[in-house]
Amino acid sequence: MASASASLAASLAARLSRAYLRRSVRPRVNGEAGAEAAAQALDLRWPWPPAGAAEADPEAPGEWIRARSARGRLLYLHGGAFMAGSPRLYRSTARFFAKAGFDVFTPAYRLAPEHRFPAALDDVTAAYQRLAAHGPPALAGDSAGGGLALALMLRLRARGLPLPRAAALFSPWTDLSASGASARDNEGKDPIFTRRALRLAARQYLGEASLRDTEASPLFGDLTGLPPILVHVGEDELLLDDSRRLAERAAAAGTAVELTIFPGVPHGWQLGAAFMPEARQSLREAAAFLARFATG
Repeated sequence: MASASASLAASLAARLSRAYLRRSVRPRVNGEAGAEAAAQALDLRWPWPPAGAAEADPEAPGEWIRARSARGRLLYLHGGAFMAGSPRLYRSTARFFAKAGFDVFTPAYRLAPEHRFPAALDDVTAAYQRLAAHGPPALAGDSAGGGLALALMLRLRARGLPLPRAAALFSPWTDLSASGASARDNEGKDPIFTRRALRLAARQYLGEASLRDTEASPLFGDLTGLPPILVHVGEDELLLDDSRRLAERAAAAGTAVELTIFPGVPHGWQLGAAFMPEARQSLREAAAFLARFATG
C-alpha cells in the first residue's frame, strides 16, 4: 500500500470553503430541520454555476461530458449521501476528467428515501454494464458515490463480470455503521458532517437493511481481486477512517492501493476545482492514475 499525506498546509481557498460550509451547510445537514432540508443542503451548491453544457444519453438517465480526443471512458458516481446530488452538479468534475482525455458518463441514480437500498447500486450496475459492453471503463466516485463504486466492484466480481481498469475514490463512504474512530474523533473538526447526519443519511438509504450489508458498507466485504485503487481523503473528515481502513484492508487482500490524506480540506473539496488548488491537485493525480490503466 502506497500512503502519503499532501505536504502543503491548507490554502486560503480551502480555509474559506470550510468556513462557508460550516456556517451554511452543517447546521442543516444534521437532520434537526428534517431529512428534506438535509438533502437540499447536501446538494452542495457552491457559489458558481455548473460548468458548461452536457450531452444527455437517450438510453439511460445521466450525462456525458466528452473529451476532444478520448483515450478511455470513465464512469463517475456522484456523492450526496444517497439522498442528494445529480450529474448536473458534478459537471465541473466530469469536465476536468474530460480535459484529461476521458469520455465521462455520470449516471443519475435513484435517490433515497423514495428509492432505498439497493436501488442506487442497481442503477450504477446497469450504467456500468452498458459502458462495459465496449470494454471495461475506468471508475471514480466521491462520498456516497465512492462507496457505490467499491460496492459495484464487489458485485461485479461476485457475478463474474469484467471489472473496471482502475478506480479513483474521493472520501468514499464505505462504512454506513460509522464504526471508524474518526467518526467520533473528528466530530468537531469536520465542517459539514456530524455523526447524527451520517446516521440520518444511512437510515434514509437503508430502511431496515443492515448497516453492515457488504453492498451498502463494502468496507466489510472481501477486497481481493480488485483493480488498482486510488483514495483521497481529508484529515479532518468524519469519513477519514472509511478511507484509511479501506486502504489497509485492500492492501492486506493483495489489491494495489494508493492513499493520500489532504490537510485542511472539506469533504467534497474536488468540487472546488475552479478556485481551490487542493481540488485541482486531487483531480490531476486521479486522472493521471486512471490514465495509467486506460487503453481505450
